[in-house]
This record gives sequence, C-alpha cells and structure tokens, in this order.
Amino acid sequence: MTAPGSAVAAVQTALSRVQATDARVNAFTAVLSGRALATAAAVDAHPAALPLRGRTFAVKNLFDLQGVVTLAGSKIERDRAPALSDATLVRRLEAAGAVCVGALNMDEYAYGFTTENTHYGPTCNPHDLGRISGGSSGGSAAAVAAGQVDLTLGSDTNGSIRVPASLCGVFGLKPTFGRLPRSGTYPFVASLDHLGPFARDVATLAAAYDAMQGPDAGDPAQVRRPLESTLPALALAADGLRIGVLGGWFHDMASPAARTAVQRVAAALGSDQVFHWPEVDRARAAAFVITNAEGAALHLPDLQTRAADFDPMTRDRFLAGALLPAAWVQQAQRVRHWFARRVAESFNEVDVLLAPATPCTAPSIGTEWLDIGGQRLPARASMGLLTQPISCIGLPAVTVPVWGCDPDAPHLPLGVQIIAAPWREDLCLRVARAVEAAGIAQAPVAQMTDAA
Repeated sequence: MTAPGSAVAAVQTALSRVQATDARVNAFTAVLSGRALATAAAVDAHPAALPLRGRTFAVKNLFDLQGVVTLAGSKIERDRAPALSDATLVRRLEAAGAVCVGALNMDEYAYGFTTENTHYGPTCNPHDLGRISGGSSGGSAAAVAAGQVDLTLGSDTNGSIRVPASLCGVFGLKPTFGRLPRSGTYPFVASLDHLGPFARDVATLAAAYDAMQGPDAGDPAQVRRPLESTLPALALAADGLRIGVLGGWFHDMASPAARTAVQRVAAALGSDQVFHWPEVDRARAAAFVITNAEGAALHLPDLQTRAADFDPMTRDRFLAGALLPAAWVQQAQRVRHWFARRVAESFNEVDVLLAPATPCTAPSIGTEWLDIGGQRLPARASMGLLTQPISCIGLPAVTVPVWGCDPDAPHLPLGVQIIAAPWREDLCLRVARAVEAAGIAQAPVAQMTDAA
C-alpha cells in the first residue's frame, strides 16, 4: 500500500489528474509514468531532508529528458535521437526531491505567445477551455493551473513565462539573464533566452528557484554568482521598499482591466509613484529584430530544405528573419544597450517596479486581432508587448495573478509583473509574497467545468 504523504502517492495523484483533465487541456506531449514512479520510490527511500521532497513537476518540451526526443514543439525534431541525459535544471530539481512526470506543449521553437501549435494542437486555458493559455510556455502554465503538477519549467525569451502565467492565473518567475544555466535545452535566441519556474504559490516558486541556482559550464552565457537563497526574503514585509508603477507605454498599451490589476497590487503595497522609461517602443522593436534574426539563423538549414515541415505560424517569420539586413540587427543591439543603461538609472530611485504582464485577459483560440491603445494589432505578437522590453535587457520579474479585473470576463486572471534590478530576484519574490499574503494575488486550481 502506498503511504499517504509519500512521493509515490503524490506522483500517483498527479498522474490521475493528468489522465482526468489533459484530454481537455492538452498541456502534455509526453507522460513519463514509469520514470516518475521509480524516481518517487527513490525519493521515499532517501534519508535526508529534501527541500522539494515529493513535489511533482513537468517541463516545456524544449528541456532534455533522458530517453525522450526533445521536440521543441516541432515536427522536424521528431527525427532526432532521444536525449542522452536530463537538462541541468531537471537534474537539480530531482536532486532536491522533486519528481518529473513529463514534457509539455509549446509554440514551435518557442516562437509565439499563444501555444496554438499546428503539430500538437492548442493548449487550452484551464479556466476557460475556449481561450488560449498564452505562450510559448503555454503547456507549463496550463499544467499548473489545472492542478496536474505542483510546478513546471518554461523558457522566456520575450515573455514566454510571464504571458502564460498571466493568462492562466499562476505565479511565474523569469530570473535575471544568465542566472540559471540553460544546458540541455533547445535554444531559440541565445542572447535573450531565460529559463524559470511556474507554481501556484510563491514559496514553491522560490524553493524551486533556489534549488536550480549554481554554475554550469554547459552554458557559456551564464554569469557566475554566489548562491543566494530567496526563501528567507519571503518572511520580510514589503514595507521599506521603494515601489513604483511603470507608466507611459505600460499604461497606454494595456486594457482598462490590466490597469486595474496593477492598481490593486500598487494599492496593497502603498505605492502611488509613477515612473517612465524612455523609448520603450524602440526597445520592443529592437527585441523583435534580434529575435527574428537570431532565430532564423539557427534554423536556416531546415528552412532551406524542410520549409514545409515548419508550423505555418512560425515559418514565415523565420523566413523573414533570414532576410534581415545586418545593419538593422546591429542598430537593434545599439538600442537595446542604450535602453538597458537608461533603465538601470531608474533603480537608483526605486527598488521594484510594477507593470501589467499582458494587455488583456486570454483571447479566444484563433483570435487574429486585438484592439489595444486605440490600435488594431495582430493578436499573437501583441500578447508580449508589455514583456518584451523587460526580457530584452534581462531584468528579473515575477508575475502574480490577479482576478476579477475584467467585467466582461470576471472568471479570468490578469498578471502583474514585479520587476527589479539585475540579480534582485529576492526583491521580486519578497513583494510577490506580500501581495499573496494580502490576498490580492492567488492561483487556485481551475475547476475545469463545462461552463468554462
């Protein structure tokens, strides 16, 4: 008989939940029952205290899992050999007692904000199955929101953790660029890619992040920094921190509902000071150009020989990126570095900044256009217009879910980004915990009713 509270029992519960819900959500592309149960048995036999003992997790399918083909959301990668070993962050979570139960759906090659994957189907929002989950880590956010696992891993190049966390109503952390090693993961844009966790509470988010820190020679972009435990920071109130709200672009390109979410968080924190970053629209454009060019360069051989095997929603953008003039890319990098210097100056006056994570609640699957800031904009690209300027310069950010801000969709969440200076994940998590403790942000398991 399985002991209550054991890792094996936790895995069995997770596998049952996946079996009961995933036909409707479509978060998983691989469920590794045998591996998970064997790992859980080893955890139960381990005599030492483990910080994540028995927590179940799954990973975006661009993370290597031994014996599993790393799909990166594509058809093309199906032809590759299975991974020989787990990604570094997977190994670190399991060393801390967590148990991996599978791989999760995503936009092809992480190039999207909706997880409407042509090859593997769309991942549905567990709170409203007719709507998108966000992307490109849509399966990662949806699996947590649906209560399938305790935590997940995703990647964030332009917003791919923060967008789905916002739309699915879970907590998500995008660490500082270079903080967590990317070894054993399929890249998208090497100069912008981040990895990070999703969870239904801040303590689990922080514990997972702490377990994944540390140097790894497999990622040359990783910046070597001392291990910095963030869990103690969760016990500290946000009092004494200088907290501001980002205006300008972050106000103008957000719906009234997204602004309401930020106002609620700001009010709970006693913040009424507005800060403006310069030329945010240019920084976002720079991120677009860099993403387009680097992503296309990575896939150029397959674009030349297997273009028809790409998802149509990514193929044309990759082809366009292959034709970008080098001068444009160089200028985009200049804008990016100029913007980073200007933003750094703002952290002389403030410790943490707040901004909406998405311009609106989750649109219906198949939505092509959104009206934002008085403009009609393409929906799939525009879901990341509030996150791109932040990942472009590598700042840490935690997304916290706020509910009932949209009178037309009161059952849907909206995320608020809590942003700090580089290497200050502790401040992001500390403020996120304060907002959670105040009852402003929460991540309930989706009920998955037919009414959704």
